[in-house]
Amino acid sequence: MLSRLTRLQAVAVCAVPVVALFGAAVFAPLPFSVAQPGMTANVLGDNKGTPVITVAGAPTRTTSGQLRMTTIEATGPDARVSLGDVLGNWFRTDRAVMPRDSVYPSGGNVKEIEQHNTEQMQQSQDAAARAALKYLGLSPDKVKVTLKLADVGGPSAGLLFSLGVIDKLDGNGSGGDLTGGRNIAGTGTITADGTVGAVGGVALKTQAARRDGATVFLVPKDECGEAKAELPKGLRLVPVTTLKAAVSDLVALEKGTQVPSC
Repeated sequence: MLSRLTRLQAVAVCAVPVVALFGAAVFAPLPFSVAQPGMTANVLGDNKGTPVITVAGAPTRTTSGQLRMTTIEATGPDARVSLGDVLGNWFRTDRAVMPRDSVYPSGGNVKEIEQHNTEQMQQSQDAAARAALKYLGLSPDKVKVTLKLADVGGPSAGLLFSLGVIDKLDGNGSGGDLTGGRNIAGTGTITADGTVGAVGGVALKTQAARRDGATVFLVPKDECGEAKAELPKGLRLVPVTTLKAAVSDLVALEKGTQVPSC
């Protein structure tokens, strides 16, 4: 017959599996990704030796200033993110713990996810070119726009691509630069009709923008709250909902007239 355990003995015996379970949880993979501010690229210039924007069938202009698309860098879709990783990055302002499904499409292997992101980028570039040409009243049958940005996937550079095409072809519409010579960054998807859509990781993208010298950041209006949460000093937020409004805001900035803010 087994003897009855004392309270202290019982606690000690129970503590062993609890500690073991906690230890396992710390190192077990969790469905999260850890993200940080990523690279930015001036769409008016070159990226890895290749012009980001090339136009055929219409004269282009020499631009000054910068239009910087922004990115985040996240742990890979097959990376093991543990409880320790989550807790270690949860309260950092330069990191974000995000559900993996919000960063990568679910149900695919690494190769399929990379292909998905590449396709999203191509669709974004096509929509950006169409939106810019439509804004300028130019026919895509006569003007061909080629957009190239190596090692970047997803649709969030659409707005900046469109603005870059407009600046290359028409500037501010009065002979000057759309940027007004400034370093302007931003993010946002774009549709062919010029509607700007929300993206992810805005708070991290503002940090990447300021790190690389931007003073103005164009943000989808619905994400103003997130963008303000960790806004770097010296970076001005301008909320946008359409390509037309974004162009008008940049022209207003150059003229020193009133511009919306978050």
